[in-house]
Formats: sequence, C-alpha cells, structure tokens
Amino acid sequence: MARINYSYTPEDESKAAKAMGYEMPISFKHAVEICRELKGKKIDEAINYLEDVIAMKRAVPFRKYKKKVAHKSGLEKWYAGRYPQKAAKHILKVLKNLEANAEYKGLETDRLVIVHAQAKKGRVLKRYMPRAFGRATPRFKVFTTVEFVAEVR
Repeated sequence: MARINYSYTPEDESKAAKAMGYEMPISFKHAVEICRELKGKKIDEAINYLEDVIAMKRAVPFRKYKKKVAHKSGLEKWYAGRYPQKAAKHILKVLKNLEANAEYKGLETDRLVIVHAQAKKGRVLKRYMPRAFGRATPRFKVFTTVEFVAEVR
C-alpha cells in the first residue's frame, strides 16, 4: 500500500499535530461539509460539536451540497442543514486520534486550533446487482479519506 501524503505542511512541525482517517466508508459530501465546519475551531470545541451532531442536537450547515436539503433551526446565517451521524462518528475518531497525537508530542491541547481539514475521495468499489431482462443496477461503495492538521495558536 502506498503512503498517502498530507496536502498541507505546517511551518513548524514541532508545534503541529496531524491525523488522517484513510478510506472510511462515509459519504464524501457529508465529510466535506463537516470539515468546512470544523476548520478554525479548537479540538475540544470540534469534538463537542460532533458529539452534538451525533446526538442530533446541532445540525451541520450544508453550504455546497445544499440542493433539496431541508431547513434546520439553530444554524447561524444559513438555512440548509442535516445531521450526518455516520460521517460524524468516523470523523470523531480521527479528531480523538489528533488529540492523542498532540498529547504524545507534548503539545498543549487546549491551545491547538484546526488549521487544515480536508476530505478527499478514495477508491470506489464497483459492484452490480443483476435485474430483470438482462439489466444491472450499479451498487458502488465510495470511500473517503479525511485529514486534519492542528497548530498551536
């Protein structure tokens, strides 16, 4: 398996922590919207936010992939939102890993700010379900890679 590189390199590696969730079985679009919302937050705030999303207390604003998305109350300066619980659970694991990596490096976790949050498309497992009259329906499984970099601010 080839090594996947981060698309962001911090200026000072000793003051930054990195974590990546490689090819997770989550929606790419949900991962993009969650990453957009988490960027610029402190790690503790981001973890609390995702726990609220999983508990369906706070909605994630869908800014890019917003067609036919219902309105949600509690969103700041936006209307469309959802509760992507499956993606939030997987990304929460990556954030906890980021926090553990920072502690291992000896960084102050309460001062760390997420400066880079990105979702990338991974592999697609192409499968087909046979139907009547010789037709077939595609059943593709999409994988998503998510990467986070936090720096001391």
